[in-house]
Amino acid sequence: MHGLLLERVVRRALEEDLGHGDLTTTAICPPDEKGPARILCKEEAILSGIEVVEMVYRLLDPRVELQALAQDGDRITPGEVVVRLSGPLASILQGERTALNFLQLLSGIATRTARYVELVRGFPVRIVDTRKTLPGLRALQKYAVRVGGGGNHRFGLSDGVLIKENHIAVAGGLKEAVRRARSMLPLLTKVEVEVQDLEQVKEALKAEADAILLDNMRIEDIKGAVALVDGRMLVEVSGNITEANIRQVAATGVDIISLGTLTKDVEAVDFSLLVEGL
Repeated sequence: MHGLLLERVVRRALEEDLGHGDLTTTAICPPDEKGPARILCKEEAILSGIEVVEMVYRLLDPRVELQALAQDGDRITPGEVVVRLSGPLASILQGERTALNFLQLLSGIATRTARYVELVRGFPVRIVDTRKTLPGLRALQKYAVRVGGGGNHRFGLSDGVLIKENHIAVAGGLKEAVRRARSMLPLLTKVEVEVQDLEQVKEALKAEADAILLDNMRIEDIKGAVALVDGRMLVEVSGNITEANIRQVAATGVDIISLGTLTKDVEAVDFSLLVEGL
């Protein structure tokens, strides 16, 4: 992850949580009291977010020392300690919620991604994310997708051309939308078109798009689209794809399966921070 971006995101999260101070910890915990603590996972997961936890305490109080006992991408088990901390207990407690929030979110994304990647094992298809991310956290969420073995689609609108149904409506047709895009783009920029049915697949082929995104198509239509394309362009599929049907989708011969669920339907992984002795 980019250091300056990570610092900005973490600093904002700390400001949000600490506000004008931690009333509870200030009242109960002497400022000079030091001790050890540990962060442990309560369920099986793919770990992601260790660097973010380190950044939380680096910004909050550099006197807090961290020892990572596991690394991003590791499969961790219930009860496993992933980080040990030592230093001012007040600072450790003040950073607890922010550190755990990032850890549970990113590990949840990595775990979900790894599950989908495993489901399509054996097929020559890539699992990728979408732009359906939490505002301000896109880079971190997409990092967690990579940790889980997935790939990243566009980070933002400036990263590639994807002509969607509203663009087609504005242009007055798919072919015209592709023409307008080509007329404004550098020569090597790829153009992808979202299509809803097999007729639009044929239009995209005639318009010489570089890739198509099959949106919310039935399995039979996906197979038909792959047959029509016959290797002439990249085929991506998205929409209504679940753990129950993803292998069936992968078996159609598509190149990419993009899943908004990886980042928008996150099941947080359960972590706890405990002061040693509790």
